[in-house]
Amino acid sequence: MEHRERIGWNLRKIRTAKRVTQENLAVDANVDRTTISGIERGDFNASVDLLARLAAALATDISAFFEIPESQLPPEPMKAGRKPGR
Repeated sequence: MEHRERIGWNLRKIRTAKRVTQENLAVDANVDRTTISGIERGDFNASVDLLARLAAALATDISAFFEIPESQLPPEPMKAGRKPGR
């Protein structure tokens, strides 16, 4: 797994575990939703500053994005549709 893929994988794992949508994370981190999607797919090369904003928005440490995943199974997706407010 390449570095961008690992970061995207961990971002999605953390985000879905906390039940945060891409839209809500984008608002909290002051970025476009397509940026979140691009990072999670491994298409976007995020800066350290952006990763720090995402970590702060998810109330986690930036180092969590660099952990080696225990499983190669993708994180469970959130159910489609409107999400309840936080």
